[in-house]
Order: sequence, then C-alpha cells, then structure tokens
Amino acid sequence: MAPENHGADSRAPVLEARGITKRYGALTALRGVDLALYPGQVVGLVGDNGAGKSTLLNIMAGSLAATSGEMFVGGEHAHIRSPADARNYGIETVYQDLALGPDLSIWANLFIGRELLKPGPLRFIHWLDRKKMEAETARELHQTRIKVDSLRVPVNKLSGGQRQAVAVARAMAWGSRVLLLDEPTAALGVEQQDNVAKLVRSAASRDIAVVLVSHNLPQVHALCDRICVLFHGSLVAELRPLEVETIEIVSWITGARMRRGES
Repeated sequence: MAPENHGADSRAPVLEARGITKRYGALTALRGVDLALYPGQVVGLVGDNGAGKSTLLNIMAGSLAATSGEMFVGGEHAHIRSPADARNYGIETVYQDLALGPDLSIWANLFIGRELLKPGPLRFIHWLDRKKMEAETARELHQTRIKVDSLRVPVNKLSGGQRQAVAVARAMAWGSRVLLLDEPTAALGVEQQDNVAKLVRSAASRDIAVVLVSHNLPQVHALCDRICVLFHGSLVAELRPLEVETIEIVSWITGARMRRGES
C-alpha cells in the first residue's frame, strides 16, 4: 500500500531510507519503507505499539541492521552498520534512557567519547582540555537556549527536563545532519515537554533534520512539518499537520482509515 502523501518537498533529502525491510524469522517488522528527511524539517514518526517505529529509528541510527533496503546520505549511498557509522554521517540519536553519565558534569557529558586534548609536557602525553570543553559547552547551551546554574554540576542533580535538554544539546552539538528522538517527552511534565519542543525547533532552525518518535499526538501535530504513520510495518500515510486534525491521525494509526476504504 502506497502512503498517502499530502504534498512533496522539492529539496534534496539529507537522509533517505529506501525499501527498508526488517524480518525476525517469520515476523516482518518493516515492509519496504521509504522515508526521506530534509534539512530543517521535523518529521513525526507515529504508530501503535509494534508498528515498527523503533525498528526504523534503530536502523537509521545504525544500532540495527535492515534485512533489505538502502540508506542514502546527501544523495550518496551510505553504509550505516553501527552507531559509530551513523555518527560519522552526522546522525545523532537520543533514546529514552538518554545515555548520560549521571555522575559526570554537564560539560563532560557533552564531550563523552569525544574529549578534547591539549599537549602535555611530553609529546606523546596529552591532557584533557577542560577549559576549551567548558567554553564549547557554554556556547552550545547558549545557542540552544538551555539555562543552567553551572556547567560543572553532575547531571544526576538536574531535573528530568534538564537532563533531557543536555542529551538533546549533545546530539545537536555533534549531529550536523540528522537528529533522531525516541519518545523525548515520555516521562516529562507539561512545562518540561514545552522546553523539549523549543529544543526541537532550535535544531530545525539550524537546518538539522529531526525525526520525532512519540505517542504525544497533540505535540506531534503542533511541532512537526510532516507526520509519517506506520501500521503493521508499512508506511501508510504522510500527512501535513495543517491539513489534518489529530483525530484523523488516530484513524490512520488504528487502521480505521484503511478499513473504511479511504486509503
């Protein structure tokens, strides 16, 4: 079934998935999914539990291998076989568990695994350049409008919304092309959800393509430029929020739209 597409984007996609299929033995989790992401565009990826959202996200993130299909970055064929490959292509992912070091400071979390070094007293010895990393962290948080009292506070002392903001800021600092968000507001209050929404808009303003996997349909409707609906592993609709109401998105998610024969 071809997805319903309310409008097309004329720009070249920064990341494109073509014919992505994923099988687990007799179970088919994804069925030939095509998805194109464009600079500065926020795409909502929605569907019921088991629809294939997380599977598709993990394939784009490099943490899961597709059974068949191809990935393209900037129009060129991309070999994304691991999260490290994805990061090398400028694709960063923020999962629900955030993957932060709870006892590390904010600046240390932003640079974890990517620490900046400066020459030590001997040419084969290097020291951590804490001053430069703190300065870069301050600049990044300023650009993303994240306010904290100190960059040296451990993240386990932050609120849930602040920790989410640090994880998103880290991804934005390193993800030059694509930001993948897996249920970023699932455990947050209303005010903290609004802060995450501001971060998403900030990323889009910097021409980063954003994928938002979420069950929060009102926020998806308000925040996204396109909404892609997965149903039983197939991409069944690509909707424009300005053209549909939330109830229509629900009808695609549940399959009611297809059962009425309106697809």
